[in-house]
Amino acid sequence: MNALPPIAETDLRRASLCQLLHWLAAGRVQPAPLTEVYLQAIERLNPQLNAYVEFSPALMRDQARSAEHRRREGVIGRLDGIPIALKDNFDLAGWPTRAGLPDAGRAAGQDAHVVARLRASGAVLTGKTNMDEGALGAVTDNPHFGPTHNPHRHGYTAGGSSGGAAAAVAAGLAVAAIGSDTLGSIRIPASYCGVFALKPTQGEISTRGMTPAARWLDSVGLLARSVDDLTVLLQVLAGYDADDPRSRRRRVALSPPDWEPGKLRCGVLTQLPAIGVQPEVVQVFDAALATLKHELGEARGVDFEDWHFARGRRAGLLLMEAEMLGTFAAQLADTERPVSAKFRDMLAYARHKSAADYADAERVLDAAALKMRRLFAQIDVLVMPTTPQAAFPLHGPVPDSQADLTSFANLAGCPAVSIPMGRTPDGLPLGLQLVGPRGSDLRLLELAAVWSSILDAAPEYPVMA
Repeated sequence: MNALPPIAETDLRRASLCQLLHWLAAGRVQPAPLTEVYLQAIERLNPQLNAYVEFSPALMRDQARSAEHRRREGVIGRLDGIPIALKDNFDLAGWPTRAGLPDAGRAAGQDAHVVARLRASGAVLTGKTNMDEGALGAVTDNPHFGPTHNPHRHGYTAGGSSGGAAAAVAAGLAVAAIGSDTLGSIRIPASYCGVFALKPTQGEISTRGMTPAARWLDSVGLLARSVDDLTVLLQVLAGYDADDPRSRRRRVALSPPDWEPGKLRCGVLTQLPAIGVQPEVVQVFDAALATLKHELGEARGVDFEDWHFARGRRAGLLLMEAEMLGTFAAQLADTERPVSAKFRDMLAYARHKSAADYADAERVLDAAALKMRRLFAQIDVLVMPTTPQAAFPLHGPVPDSQADLTSFANLAGCPAVSIPMGRTPDGLPLGLQLVGPRGSDLRLLELAAVWSSILDAAPEYPVMA
């Protein structure tokens, strides 16, 4: 029987996580050569992309050799040999956790919960990815580590605050990436970079060992090149953590993926121009809905007149800024390695707010929870664009509305998925967002898989050769 030909390097960087698992299981590729392909791509392309702020060739190769040994011994983990990137606000034992700030402090003494699970699954951790300073932003134009460029267009934002992670996945510098999502920090860069993202139900994946932005809004976020990849990552990382006060012991059981064809109640966000969605985004969104006409089931417009998207986003920002005054107190006091003036000014805004102002912002979480209950008593899934705009130039004005459409899921604690839905007339990717009630993560992923296969709007990875 003739041996199968070797797999081209571009195909290894283009493949989904699930495809690579298949090739690894079949012996078509081994962990060390696979890791070497990704390492060489990082070394060649990261200087122009700036997706990574730190990576270690020696560590990557050592992890790959260990994965090869396990595969020879026949006892392997779920992700054995798969290169996965990590946002630089997660603790990785022996590495500094910068969170986008200039003061790295001491190296982490132990792994974050998700990092420990990745290691146990056999993943090859590629390094730390760039992010907005303190995770307070959605551009990834970091004043200390430089901007991350969108793989689709140099000089344009990759989104944020998990911009480096999304850019790495799109450009073929990682098979998948782990980031954080507080008001949309996973889904915004996924939309801009043309990849797939999941913000799980809050508490589904432990945030222990992740630098907090706003603890009641924070979620671990997942980025990959297919919906099936997100499902695998969720299965590996989800679960109760007794040492995380917000981890949930199945307070809301994950619903099985059991949509009944034709019985889907799909709520479509309407009057998009009135809430600031750009005309080219509305055009692509309408075209996606037309393509999905038969898959939307009973589609209906939903009433959001009682919810002010911008006000919700601003409330979330105040909660973040107020908490960061404590989280980053040492960095704010450091005069030798100062934070940027912009970051300091944003936190100063919260310093001058009253306790009553904070309480008012916190009440928005209650309003979001009630809105979520009423909404999902009438529909199964809420559908809207992920972002009101496409990626924009790094050195131009930054729109205030980037997180308007993503923040609701964080404020309400809901799961949300972003999938590519098409491109603007000048070729920039846009995302379609699916939001469901708490615990509907698997159902959303199943629906997203069906819709993404019909839309067929994902770019051909890797975006950068």
